[in-house]
Amino acid sequence: MASIQPRRFKTISEFHQFRNLPKPEHPLISVINLEHIMHLAEDETSLVKDFYSIALKRNFNVRMKYGQQEFDFNEGVMFFMSPGQILKIEVEKDTTIQQSGWMLLIHPDFLWNTPLAKKIRQYEYFDYSVNEALFLSEKEEAMIVGILQNIEQEYHTNIDKFSQDLIVAQLEVLLTYAERFYHRQFITRKITNHNILNRFEDILTEYFNSDTLSKKGLPTVQYIAEALNVSPGYLSGLLKTLTGQSTQQHIHDNLIERAKQKLSTTGLSVSEIAYELGFEHPQSFSKLFKTKTNFSPLEFRQSFN
Repeated sequence: MASIQPRRFKTISEFHQFRNLPKPEHPLISVINLEHIMHLAEDETSLVKDFYSIALKRNFNVRMKYGQQEFDFNEGVMFFMSPGQILKIEVEKDTTIQQSGWMLLIHPDFLWNTPLAKKIRQYEYFDYSVNEALFLSEKEEAMIVGILQNIEQEYHTNIDKFSQDLIVAQLEVLLTYAERFYHRQFITRKITNHNILNRFEDILTEYFNSDTLSKKGLPTVQYIAEALNVSPGYLSGLLKTLTGQSTQQHIHDNLIERAKQKLSTTGLSVSEIAYELGFEHPQSFSKLFKTKTNFSPLEFRQSFN
């Protein structure tokens, strides 16, 4: 049975037409009141947009899956999508859509020749949604809606030479607030985050206890992130908030603990330990050990004699 290909939208106008919305007032940006979208097709399984999408949805009675995570949109929830990412939607037969909120669509060309064109790719929460969307307090939601309404007002104004600069400035404010709220979410949603941290430690332990380490070397950040079904950026952001260290630093710390154990409890040579820990060159192991502990491997071993 052939897999169903995602429905792709190359332009914002195509998306408007698909949703039975009036033509956008600007070909490269659109602000949509979600109350105007009252129907989804029964065969609507997955969508891909070639433009940025920022959505704030309330009372959304449809199951949606973005990346590895299924979301329940019964609360005010915000999520961010980069061009080319897939959003899967499950619609039950004869479903009448009940939703409110806003959707902001921005084509990359709208940001051309502005500082935000490059900076927007550095906002890691455009990948964060593969793990969890952004939950907002009433105050935070009101703040975001206010910014969206400012953008909408400018969007409906006759386009002039100031329009792009004003909209981009408002968009940058919105993205900065979102970054602040995500940082807060890392701290306040401790149970979810610490579950990820515990799973992260379990994956490292299993990897270091197997012969994979000696055969393939240290696990990469990408490997760990994929095993946790999150993006590398999300994982590093979470770990830095909870522990103050990046994913790579955690991997190295686990490695050094293993090295200390072998140096203090076995008679293996430094070279043998280096090879067991996945290093092709013992000098690289010795350099990392010295950087992390201020001792060479031999100096550390001699301290136990």
